[in-house]
Amino acid sequence: MRKMLAAVSRVLSGVAQKPASRVLVASRNFANDATFEIKKCDLHRLEEGPPVTTVLTREDGLRYYRMMQTVRRMELKADQLYKQKIIRGFCHLCDGQEACCVGLEAGINPTDHLITAYRAHGFTFTRGLSVREILAELTGRRGGCAKGKGGSMHMYAKNFYGGNGIVGAQGQIFEAYNMAALWKLPCIFICENNRYGMGTSVERAAASTDYYKRGDFIPGLRVDGMDILCVREATRFAAAYCRSGKGPILMELQTYRYHGHSMSDPGVSYRTREEIQEVRSKSDPIMLLKDRMVNSNLASVEELKEIDVEVRKEIEDAAQFATADPEPPLEELGYHIYSSDPPFEVRGANQWIKFKSIS
Repeated sequence: MRKMLAAVSRVLSGVAQKPASRVLVASRNFANDATFEIKKCDLHRLEEGPPVTTVLTREDGLRYYRMMQTVRRMELKADQLYKQKIIRGFCHLCDGQEACCVGLEAGINPTDHLITAYRAHGFTFTRGLSVREILAELTGRRGGCAKGKGGSMHMYAKNFYGGNGIVGAQGQIFEAYNMAALWKLPCIFICENNRYGMGTSVERAAASTDYYKRGDFIPGLRVDGMDILCVREATRFAAAYCRSGKGPILMELQTYRYHGHSMSDPGVSYRTREEIQEVRSKSDPIMLLKDRMVNSNLASVEELKEIDVEVRKEIEDAAQFATADPEPPLEELGYHIYSSDPPFEVRGANQWIKFKSIS
């Protein structure tokens, strides 16, 4: 027994005398910022335009990446909910165009006012609304940004008026150009040129595709709308131009949508799948930013993957809310017509149906 205990003691003693295994913790020092060359803008009635180089900080880069990835995942979730018939009615998705909404917001101030066309989900998010509020609005729930009454094309936030259905119709855009120029209004007109008007390519629809020149007497810029840094710098330039009292300016953002015009459009009857895939592989705005950041030591692939995971969870949580939140009751149909008026009655589909309106 003593021999056995002695043997065990020697074994344990030998184990104790071995050096502990070493744990190596590797830390990585990222660059605080990096300078990038960006595509030169085409100019109309301007002697000089935005810079052709720009500085991106690590902090801004991570924020832009997260925002663009959030918009992308939010739109893909909207696609899924629409196909499940949880979202109904009109629904226009902006995946592929994320550099436009995120880049524009990076170039203006929160106090500036923004009006969009109907492809508005991304702008609604960059203007400060949460994914929960946006998806709940798409599903028609009380927690939506318009109480579930607006849907895809009618979303609003502070200094944001989104989802207008008519884009430059009946010559109104040219009237607006003229009045803005006459009164020297500080207005940036933006054409998001995603190469197709519904199902018609710009080459088939327009004798001149130089949309940045359509303001005629208004100066214009043609911008690479797939590069968030190009959009940011062009927007900063345009905003400074307007704030200096020179009047309006026009920006054409050359971009691309991966989905069809709306959810009722498969998007492949007037363009090939190969065309879409080529844009995805060569010009995707999220991929371009990711490559720049990784190659310039502003971030690691692993760090960006962690952001992807966090974004996916945020979108899933928001989708759960958007499907579980109750719909607004019928008696609230006439609510919120005016912001601060006393209650009044609204006639329904016939004279015997009336709804009470409360601000």
